[in-house]
Amino acid sequence: MLHQLNDGYVKTETHQGITHIEFFHPQSNSLPGKILEELAKEIHVAGHDDDCKLIILRSAGDKAFCAGASFDELAAITNEKEGTKFFLGFANLINSIRKCSKFVIGRIHGKCVGGGVGLAAACDYSIALEGADIKLSELALGIGPFVVGPAIERKIGTAFFSQLSIDASSWHSADWAHRKGLFLELHHTQEGLDEAVQTLTTSLLHASSTAMAELKRVLWQGTQHWDTLLQERAAISGKLVLSDFTKNYINQFKTKQKAKS
Repeated sequence: MLHQLNDGYVKTETHQGITHIEFFHPQSNSLPGKILEELAKEIHVAGHDDDCKLIILRSAGDKAFCAGASFDELAAITNEKEGTKFFLGFANLINSIRKCSKFVIGRIHGKCVGGGVGLAAACDYSIALEGADIKLSELALGIGPFVVGPAIERKIGTAFFSQLSIDASSWHSADWAHRKGLFLELHHTQEGLDEAVQTLTTSLLHASSTAMAELKRVLWQGTQHWDTLLQERAAISGKLVLSDFTKNYINQFKTKQKAKS
């Protein structure tokens, strides 16, 4: 099933027990609100589909995995209500993965920025390609990785989450992300990446669905308060995004991008 959205899409297909969910946006697979909403919905649906035993989450193309929040939509926010609503899109997506009874396998083929790092962290098992470097750029924008932070901190710990959050202008290599536990496997070629995804999913297809659901519940233990927590975090970001600092940063960024194109 293909959902065409805002010049991008979310595509879902289920074959032999595996649900493939793919998203695309022409601006480096960034995430406008409609794509966030559709991804959360498709993960929820797959979680309740008896024909689905596990989920592979991926993005299209061979460049960036996900550039995070859509700058066009950030620039268009005019009040706290709109800002909170936009960032709730990330909250709802992370919570949909958390609550889904099926394992979500992340295929991370390229660079991740901001919300893209959070999406990779929220997956139950992320397999990455060399070159899938990461950056949490939110502080440089005048906001912070408030909504995605809990998912990232859960994977790599407070110290390294602090490093990523505070050093907001620096890229960290895919190897760094692998050593810190964000990526559970790292492969040198796309063929190796896809082979690893296939090997893991083939193995999981032979596992008990009930046992996998129980294991997922145990692995996410202690996150039951995230419905409230991520809503509160979305409100923080929704307020900060209105600052002159953030508006100026986004405008300067968009001007540079136009000059390049």
